Formats: sequence, C-alpha cells, structure tokens
Amino acid sequence: MKGVFILRHQEEVQALVLFSKNYREKDKLVKLFTESHGKKMFFVKNANRKNNPFQAAIQPFTKAVYIADIKTEGLSFLNNVKEITPFKVIQQDIFISAYATYILNLVDVAIEDGVYDPALYGFTLEALTLLEKGYDPEIITNIFEVQLLERFGVKVNWNGCAVCGKTDGQFDFSYAYSGLLCESHYGMDERRSHFDRKAIHFIRIFSRINYQQISSIKLKDETKLAIRQTLDNIYDEYVGIHLKSKKFINQMKSWENMLKVDK
Repeated sequence: MKGVFILRHQEEVQALVLFSKNYREKDKLVKLFTESHGKKMFFVKNANRKNNPFQAAIQPFTKAVYIADIKTEGLSFLNNVKEITPFKVIQQDIFISAYATYILNLVDVAIEDGVYDPALYGFTLEALTLLEKGYDPEIITNIFEVQLLERFGVKVNWNGCAVCGKTDGQFDFSYAYSGLLCESHYGMDERRSHFDRKAIHFIRIFSRINYQQISSIKLKDETKLAIRQTLDNIYDEYVGIHLKSKKFINQMKSWENMLKVDK
C-alpha cells in the first residue's frame, strides 16, 4: 500500500481572522485569510486556556503575522504570532461589526480554500481599515459587494448600454442582457428591472471606484436604501447565497428606523 505524503513547511504569513470555533474542550480551529496562501483552517492547541499567547491574535477582526506550519491538505498549525493589529472600533461597535462580519462571510464563500488571491486580500484589508476609521459602513460594503461579483463568476457590464454601448444618460438593469440598457433600448427587455435610477448611477460608480476615492461620497438614506435593495436583487438572482450576517444587517436597519421614530 502506497503512503500518502502531505507537504508541509513553516513560514510567516500575514492574515486576517475570518472566524474561529471551539474544537474539543481547550483547542480552537481558526479560519484565516492569508495574503500568500488564500483561506486556510488552522489548529490552535490550548487556545481556550487562560494566558494563551494566541488569544488576542485569533479574535474576530484582527490582522497579524503568524508563524505557521502550512499544509497543502487538511489542517495547518499556528506556532507563534507577532505584529497583532486588532480592529478595535469594529470589535466594539455592534453596527460596524455587522458589516465587517458580512464582508468576511462574503470572502469565505466567494473563493475556495487555498486559492491564492492577494488582490482580494488587499481589497478586504482596505475595507476593514476604512470601517475602522469610521467611513460609512453601508457604502464600504456596497462597493465590496459590487466588485466581488466577479469572484462568483458574475460578469456584469456596468460601463454602458449592453445594446449600443452608450455611457451617459439614464439606465436600467436587464437580467436578459446581464447589464445595463439605455432609455433608447428599454424595449429590448420587456421584463427589465425598473430599478431606482439613482441606485444604478451610484452602483456604476462603485463598480470602478477604489477605496481611496470614497471620502467625497455622501448619500441620503433613501438613496442608500435603493442601492441596498438593488444589490440584494442582483445577488439573489446571480449568486443565490443567504448569509445570516446579511439577515442581521437587514434586521439592524429596522432597529435604526425604529430608533429614529422614537426620537
């Protein structure tokens, strides 16, 4: 019988904590999104014991440099850690942490484990950094959702009309064309979406913007609601995932509306 060999090696990896869960009584499994190896599950021995040096490094919304045994298959192992950077604002604010959780959940389902994707790692780190700095979490999340669609294999033409290529004017979204239709070609799809025009306008911007440019974007609540509803529809149609963290955000928004009424 031939033996099965699993390659392993120790190295330093920069990573974001996606989530952790208890494993047996004293240990934990920690899912990290590493810059150099994609998403991997790590075993942390005695993680639940008091004064374990890993406790701060495996908390939600934390970035660190981990010294780890990386395996090509199965569980990898964390041996040491340095340069621990907690996102304290996110950790302490239930509203901001809800959006950060949703972003990390999207990453976890968008790509397979072990897929090298440093661009997505950097994009995710940028999103968390701006949430930590107090940027509008809804806008940060919407930009992330729009630009993450390609990781789900969804290619939407946000540049202009799918029929004539026109790039200015009013547009609606067409599932039949997987993109936009200008007013002159609305008749090409009798079942076009009739999405809010302002929502389409800003989603087009979000599809090509980088996070360094968003400081000047401030939107009214009704516009943000229209954007959220539009993206929810697109995700339902093309991606078909139903994350608990997304449901919590929707519940949370209803709480905010109730608080505004009370005030």
